[in-house]
Amino acid sequence: MSQSAELLSPAGAELLSRLRGVDVTPEKALRLAEQLRGQYSPGLVAAALTQLSLRTAARDKFGLADDMFFTRAGLEQSSSEAVARHSARRFASLDLIADLCCGIGGDLVALAGAARRVLAVDADLQTLRFAERNVAVLLPAASVLFVCADVRDLTWAGDVQAVFIDPARRTSSRRLRAGDSQPPVDWCLALADRVPRVCIKAAPGVPHELVPSGWELEFVATGRDLKEGLLWSPALATTTRRATVLRSAVLRSAVLRSGTADEGTAMAGAETMVAEPGAQVPVADPGQYLLDPSPAVTRAGLVAELGQQLGAWQIDPMIAFLSLDRPVSTPFARTLHVLESMPWHERQVAQRLRELGIGSADLRRRGLAGDVEQIRRRLGLSGDRTATIVLTRHRDRPWCLICEAVPAADER
Repeated sequence: MSQSAELLSPAGAELLSRLRGVDVTPEKALRLAEQLRGQYSPGLVAAALTQLSLRTAARDKFGLADDMFFTRAGLEQSSSEAVARHSARRFASLDLIADLCCGIGGDLVALAGAARRVLAVDADLQTLRFAERNVAVLLPAASVLFVCADVRDLTWAGDVQAVFIDPARRTSSRRLRAGDSQPPVDWCLALADRVPRVCIKAAPGVPHELVPSGWELEFVATGRDLKEGLLWSPALATTTRRATVLRSAVLRSAVLRSGTADEGTAMAGAETMVAEPGAQVPVADPGQYLLDPSPAVTRAGLVAELGQQLGAWQIDPMIAFLSLDRPVSTPFARTLHVLESMPWHERQVAQRLRELGIGSADLRRRGLAGDVEQIRRRLGLSGDRTATIVLTRHRDRPWCLICEAVPAADER
């Protein structure tokens, strides 16, 4: 019996129930393995302890992680439940969709809650078994057919109305190139010739040039953390480029248990911005406030759109910082209050930091070379105040902005 099958057996369920809620450190894992020797097979004990560790790591993505099953690769590549629910919205009420390379089912659960039926396909049997169990636990009424196969060998049925595909990454790099996934991006894009509605989940570094004309490229962030890129085929696209910011990666347990929670409840905190042809903003001196756009905005190339929306300007045409003379609260950028704006000369900046009493600082470097930690040591910070030190360019000159964070509206 394989470790995955043993883990899903009655003995596996009993052992996981015994270990539920245990915080498994490496030292504690050794002691537990010793204690459980003779009661369960060594393979099952090892699999259960690994599963406990993965469940602990998964809590940042899944509100019901302690009820789910994971592989290490499946957890690393899976979307969080909030991100998955967001992308599944475009498949709402379709009769049959295919989730190709479904992994442990992070997106599958959301898709099964949006469409009437789902065909779930993955080439790895252990991963597919875990996906099946996760759907059974999180959405027991869902109609899902599980198939273990290489997605490239599938014979397509005519009633599949849409495809969601999450190709496996062949590199740990966040920048995706044409041959860096399995199946390759070109193969995934060609799916739209067979089924018009297609969504391809990609690494956050997916280059714009890989996206064909007529497709939409969406970047999704949770707070300040860029999570993934989504390529939407022309049949699903509503713009060319989109930035979406979600307030949280994890949904409330009540939303997850309901399975069909209303859209307003499930997607509270989702904000989106789309491309506006011809959007432009002026370039001017730094004002009293600096806006550091969400990575979803910068990757989608929507800095000008954000600037137009807020009445802001850029401090350099090649740098994605915006500025204005009033504080604003927006999910699409972090607002910083500028205490000092000055040319970047290390000694002069160090002197000004001492005068301001800055003893702790977050150094942000954009558009300038240099090792951040070495710069921090040379600045010799001392004092009681905390600041954000932005090293960048202004009108093509090295520039420094010493800033304080402005709390978001929901933090005040």
